[in-house]
Amino acid sequence: MKGIILAGGTGSRLSPLTKVTNKHLLPVFDKPMIYYPIETLKKLGCKDLMIVTGGEHLGSIGELLEDGSEFNMNFKYVIQKTANGIAGALSLCEDFVKDEESFYVILGDNVFLGDVPNNPDSCAIYVQKVKDAFRFGTYMPKENKIIEKPKGITNGLCVTGLYKYTPKVFDFIKTLEPSKRGELEITDVNNWYLEKGNMSITFISDWYDAGTFSSLLEASIKVKENGTR
Repeated sequence: MKGIILAGGTGSRLSPLTKVTNKHLLPVFDKPMIYYPIETLKKLGCKDLMIVTGGEHLGSIGELLEDGSEFNMNFKYVIQKTANGIAGALSLCEDFVKDEESFYVILGDNVFLGDVPNNPDSCAIYVQKVKDAFRFGTYMPKENKIIEKPKGITNGLCVTGLYKYTPKVFDFIKTLEPSKRGELEITDVNNWYLEKGNMSITFISDWYDAGTFSSLLEASIKVKENGTR
């Protein structure tokens, strides 16, 4: 099983901490943030990882992680020259996973502290019940659709930054048009799989998006309370 970590972006929500440092190198309690998605993919059975990052941060991330031998894994790197969204970053990894039946993708600022089951289906999204669903892409069971930041919704199923895809995903990404914010949206990708009836829903708990000051602090506190992994 192969895995992909998307660790690009500007980290603007954590400025000025990210002015000279990649967001994914910031600490979550006693480890760099990117260690957590690495460990999650390792538990899911991934041996070979592709890490996508911006060119300005490749040196520091590569210096920290090297070839992956510290984790008993194999790491490769690719540069995302343009910040054109999660699906845009994923599109850079087609050659890396083209011979796989399926593979995992995880966002580099996502911290999973609870159990993350290895879904046996070829495609899956991982969702968690939250009280502020209006902040996230939210899965609506009745519609079998993901709505991005739904207005007026509090309790809902947030789509976390962990996905399982087949290589067919790259054919669909090539047909995508940029959204109003100029990005290729991963929500469009996930809704395509849902419409085709090929996306499994996996429920989890104890997940944190460490991309804001509040969630970064909350994740650090939870790691300390639970004991480091």
